[in-house]
Amino acid sequence: MANYREIVTKAVIAKGKKTFTDDYVVSVNNKPSTILGCWVINHNFNGVKVNDEIRITGNYDVNIWYSYDNDTKTEVLKETREYTEVVRLRDREDDTSGEEIIVRSLKQPSCIKVDIVDGNIKYIIEKELGIELVGNIKVKIEANSEEDPWEEILEEEKVDEEVNKIDEVVTDDFMTDTF
Repeated sequence: MANYREIVTKAVIAKGKKTFTDDYVVSVNNKPSTILGCWVINHNFNGVKVNDEIRITGNYDVNIWYSYDNDTKTEVLKETREYTEVVRLRDREDDTSGEEIIVRSLKQPSCIKVDIVDGNIKYIIEKELGIELVGNIKVKIEANSEEDPWEEILEEEKVDEEVNKIDEVVTDDFMTDTF
C-alpha cells in the first residue's frame, strides 16, 4: 500500500485576462483642427477581492496634442483619468483560504482612436489586465520509504590509482591513429 503525504502550499488557483475599453469626450478652449497625437503614461493600479469580485482601481495620464486656428497653433491637453473595473470570479469547486490578488498590466493603456466631434475631442483608451488569484492548496504526493543507495567514497589513494590507469591507456600519439 502506498504511503501518501499532503503538502499545503500557496499557488495560483485561478487566472485570467480581460481587455477594457473606455470612451471619453473632452471639451477644449480652442476648437481643434487636427489631432496630432495621443499618448497615455503613468499607469498605476491595484486590485482587491470583495466577495466574489475583483475590484481594480487605477489611473493614468492622457496627453492629447492638437492643432487649432486652422492648423497655425498647437496645444497639449493633459488630464488624469481614474477608473474602477470589476471582474466577477467564476465558482470554484475547491475550498481556498488566505486568497490574495495579483494584477498585471498585460497591455499598457493606449489610445486606439481619437476624433474631433462637434468641436470636442473624443478618444478611446484600451488596456488589458491579467488577474491571478493566489490561495492555499493541498497537494497529495506519494512518499517513497525506500532510500536511495549510498555511493561509495573512494580514498585518495584509490582515486589516484584510477587516474593512473586512465593515463596509461591514453597515449600522446592518439591523434595519429587512423580509423
